[in-house]
Amino acid sequence: MTSEETRDGVPLTNLDQPLFDDANATKRDLVDYLDAVRDRIIPVLRDLPLSVIRVRPGQPAFMQKNVPKYAPSWVRTVSVWAETSRRQVSYALCNDRRTLLWFANQRAVEYHPALLRGDHLVLDLDPPPGGPFPLAVRAAQLVRQAGVESGLRGAVKTSGAKGLHVFFPLEPGTPLDDQAAATRALAARAERIDPALGTTAFIREDREGKVFLDSTRAGGATIAAAYSPRVRPGVPVSFPVAWDDLDRVTPADFTVKTAAALLGDRDPWAELMPEPQALPADLVEEGHTIPVARVQAMHEGKRRKREG
Repeated sequence: MTSEETRDGVPLTNLDQPLFDDANATKRDLVDYLDAVRDRIIPVLRDLPLSVIRVRPGQPAFMQKNVPKYAPSWVRTVSVWAETSRRQVSYALCNDRRTLLWFANQRAVEYHPALLRGDHLVLDLDPPPGGPFPLAVRAAQLVRQAGVESGLRGAVKTSGAKGLHVFFPLEPGTPLDDQAAATRALAARAERIDPALGTTAFIREDREGKVFLDSTRAGGATIAAAYSPRVRPGVPVSFPVAWDDLDRVTPADFTVKTAAALLGDRDPWAELMPEPQALPADLVEEGHTIPVARVQAMHEGKRRKREG
């Protein structure tokens, strides 16, 4: 396979092929976009174990965690023990332009770093199937209110799919178990403000058409990075939005073809992010009384199966 172009020493191939069905974009569009935003996306990926979602012509998209054996020697890696598969996984660290370009040439569309630093409390807001985006916007304002009432300020971005992500920056060194507990407590507080709108129910059939306030993005879980494209029609991008502008945008406004021009020379994710904050003690304390959602859902599923 011959290289059509080389950037930063990275050979780039098949640039004019369609990226995937319904993408309305080529592989070149992906490469050009990621290269254009490299100074903004690399800082949110740096030194974090990276999972990517890749697409190959004629195949379903797939998540890649282990770095393939054919990766260049300059792609830095970190070995992490995976409890579910009971093995060491060698993750890439996307710390520089050529690593990002190499991933783009591998048709890595989505970039999901692990939240291992404990430096952000994250809530993922997922509207119900068919639920309009304004539902997610209302839920984000709910989370914002719960944060303010708890003493925390946050920033919001589109997920690049149908929902929103709210990030609350934390002081360095926040213990991961306290971060996870505070995430559960903040979701519960948001749910209590308007239980007709938001729910913390992990089991899908229990959500009753409400927005899921997902508190599981903590303690090493992954989330689509700011500026990451998504494998969706039109290739939308996870994009930072000012709180006052949420009512005026839709996820489709930000794509690999439009987002770089909208950014210009700015980095709104860095600009909109408040200063790091200490976790309120009462939030952590409350959170440690709330069961971990996945574990609770597993026990509940077993109970329903026994009774069913």
